[in-house]
Amino acid sequence: MTKSDKTLITPGERLLSLDLFRGLTMFLLIGEFTGLFSLMTSQSLKGTFIYWLGSQFHHHHWNGMHFWDLIQPFFMFIVGVAIPFAVANRKKKGDSYALIRKHAIKRAFMLLLLGWALYCIGPGRITFRFQNVLAQLSVTYLASFFLMRYSAKTQISVSIIILVVTEILYRTFPVAGFNQPFTPDHNFGAWFDMLISGELSGGHWVSFNAVPTTAHTIWGVLAGQLLMSNRSAMQKLKILILAGIIGLVVGYGLNPVTPIIKRIATTSFVFASGGWSLLALAISYWIVDILKFRGWVKPFAIVGMNPLFIYLFAHVGGGKFIAHIIKPFSMAAFHWAGELNAQMFSALIVWYLLWYICYWLYKNKIFIKI
Repeated sequence: MTKSDKTLITPGERLLSLDLFRGLTMFLLIGEFTGLFSLMTSQSLKGTFIYWLGSQFHHHHWNGMHFWDLIQPFFMFIVGVAIPFAVANRKKKGDSYALIRKHAIKRAFMLLLLGWALYCIGPGRITFRFQNVLAQLSVTYLASFFLMRYSAKTQISVSIIILVVTEILYRTFPVAGFNQPFTPDHNFGAWFDMLISGELSGGHWVSFNAVPTTAHTIWGVLAGQLLMSNRSAMQKLKILILAGIIGLVVGYGLNPVTPIIKRIATTSFVFASGGWSLLALAISYWIVDILKFRGWVKPFAIVGMNPLFIYLFAHVGGGKFIAHIIKPFSMAAFHWAGELNAQMFSALIVWYLLWYICYWLYKNKIFIKI
């Protein structure tokens, strides 16, 4: 078999397109903690392209979708893609399924603890929520892991059933005050938050999102299994594109009936964002693994090699700490450009330094995992 004919990705072999997808997603995610996206939507820039671009890096306030609404689905989908590769690699090393299962349960538990720990930073008390990526992923990861042993048809069926049940719950929930399915803080998801934490979360986010977004990780597992199959590279690409288009058609097609709302992860949102996730993977796979344009992958892949560390570091104030140190110098160096532009330059420097931390870890072969 020649290199150009090779289609089967063996256990232990890196899927560079996944490295790019994960790394680019994490690179954008840590960009949020530099303050740059907020600066881009300053009132003085309203009506400009920069303001419009900056608005795409903020969540849509309710019914609709901005680019930033795709980052969490991307990450949860990416985790799903990686699961079949990780399991196959552990089997190759001789691990039994029982041992792999034990590790998966432990990993899900650690993700949940870390997710809850992040919620304790602000109020200084334990808060049981599932809105952040880690807490939400603890549910979707474990469910997808156990479901992975079944056929693709079963996995797809379960993901659809989850979404149908979610739709029914929102539309038929009978409790007064929480029976308006698509009204902020007056829906089933808001009632569920009151049930498990005794309060509503800010911004109309709901913990129940961890249930419907399980579909993202399940679909990621299916994409990973597809990429590990013995189909040709072009067959894999066509299936990814077709599945992505189906997701977009269903998601946007449902919007007049079930509005696309990320904050409560409506069925239409899950389908549409899942479609974009599949297409993003397809584009990455086409460019990196089919066309072999790989020279530019490494700078982003480096960030994706320590996703847990850099996410936690940025989330607990690492970006703000770096900004506190460099801002006096950067503002002095760029004061000639005006205060807003100087602040943007400062944010870009912080972004670079966050990337450099990932680079330093990579160079020293330090990879923090659970």
